[in-house]
Amino acid sequence: MTKTIRELANELNVSKQTIQYHYQRLSPKDQQKDTNGRNVINQHTEEIIRNKVTKTLSTKNTTNTDKDNKETKDNSAALILSLEAQIEDLKSERDKQFATKDKQIASKDRQIDSLTKLLDQSQQLQLMAEKKIKELQKIEQPKTEDTVKENTVTEPTNSNNQNETTKAPKKWWQFWN
Repeated sequence: MTKTIRELANELNVSKQTIQYHYQRLSPKDQQKDTNGRNVINQHTEEIIRNKVTKTLSTKNTTNTDKDNKETKDNSAALILSLEAQIEDLKSERDKQFATKDKQIASKDRQIDSLTKLLDQSQQLQLMAEKKIKELQKIEQPKTEDTVKENTVTEPTNSNNQNETTKAPKKWWQFWN
């Protein structure tokens, strides 16, 4: 059974030019034409062309696969190197941030210690001031009682003046009462 170049190309899923290329490279005894002058392919020629096309396709696929694998490996290696560099950059940046945060925390700890000392000192001063105020109040209370006693004049009571009692003179703030 004879086929045309187009039929064989469709059957092998290749272009018509590919079949034409292989057909022209055959020996003249394998090239045949029909009555209309079209190139036809007999069973023996079809096998020859089919073997060449499949061999070429497998070689191309292997070559393409090898090239793709090599490109993929190269791309993967480049990507891995790029990612490793990014990881190292991120790690160094993280370490810098941690160092900065550690310094800030240490500074805050010193501030807290200083403020705690100041608060303690303030409380001690407040306590001392309260003690002095109490001491002054204790000292002034007896003086006030002594001055009240001194200002109070007591006259000896006579039998004649038993009903009379002497009053202490009023102080200036007592005039408003």
